[in-house]
Amino acid sequence: MNVFDFDNTIYRGESPVDFAFFLLRTHKQVYLYLPSIFYNSVKYKLCLVSREKMEEIFNHYLKTFPLSTEELHELIAQFWKEHAHKLDPEMLRRIKPDDIILSAGPSILIQGIRHMLNTEHVIATEIDFDSKRVLYYNFRENKVKRFRELFGEQRIHRFYTDSYNDRALMEISDRVYLMRKKKMRRIK
Repeated sequence: MNVFDFDNTIYRGESPVDFAFFLLRTHKQVYLYLPSIFYNSVKYKLCLVSREKMEEIFNHYLKTFPLSTEELHELIAQFWKEHAHKLDPEMLRRIKPDDIILSAGPSILIQGIRHMLNTEHVIATEIDFDSKRVLYYNFRENKVKRFRELFGEQRIHRFYTDSYNDRALMEISDRVYLMRKKKMRRIK
């Protein structure tokens, strides 16, 4: 089995950040969160923030999130109409039905393009929009924890990622490929 990180591997960019900017066009109150979103995104990419802190940040954003679940689904569909071109066709061709896609981003965002991913196995951050809180934050060591819960001790043959935030998954993979600006380099 192969495992693919989603953002900056299958999707060129950070889909949650792109979605936040997308929301700016329709929900001006998002402007209030831009400095914090940018700051915390940089800290995330540089591996300078803990899973607990990122979960706290997510929960803070969710408490003030002004959209209903139905509105959110409509916006996600619109987002993917405009952003599906950022999916890397070469990476999509590599994905087989038994493979797994992992993301720290919210599962509701990836559900909008599930039909394009060639697999039903998607593990992402789970959010309850009714209670406005994170149920499971799929970040760093939690990715391995959830992988083990769902797939036991199965070994990962190839793991594709863009970040050393995924070091825990790298350790349980036979081969690891690091993605940088559309270029893939084997690092293990």
